[in-house]
Amino acid sequence: MIYIGNWVLNSTRGDDRFEDYDEVESLIFASCAKQGMGSLAEVVQGEIVPSRAFMDGGIHEAIMDYEDSVFFEILAEELARRDMSREALPQDDYEELMDRINDYITEFEEHGTDNLCIEV
Repeated sequence: MIYIGNWVLNSTRGDDRFEDYDEVESLIFASCAKQGMGSLAEVVQGEIVPSRAFMDGGIHEAIMDYEDSVFFEILAEELARRDMSREALPQDDYEELMDRINDYITEFEEHGTDNLCIEV
């Protein structure tokens, strides 16, 4: 969980990382050897980091699944709100909004983004 949190906070920041989160991650992974999980951490340039075995063990697939889910949920809500705005429907009509979101979610589950069109 520490790794995922640090990934969310720092993966897109380049050199402008939150170093204190890196430090917490290192502290947690340093305890792996003491807990019989030494294969989860390694030392790189004097710093304790998650091992290649840890990173290749499915954590990034789980992160990508989460990102896909969030992407489609946000997109569905934005499209539903856009549609309601175009139809001059009240944005606070929760039931209508949820119906439209669910329709979009169903579409995305069945077809992904294949049926999305951008009009210029």
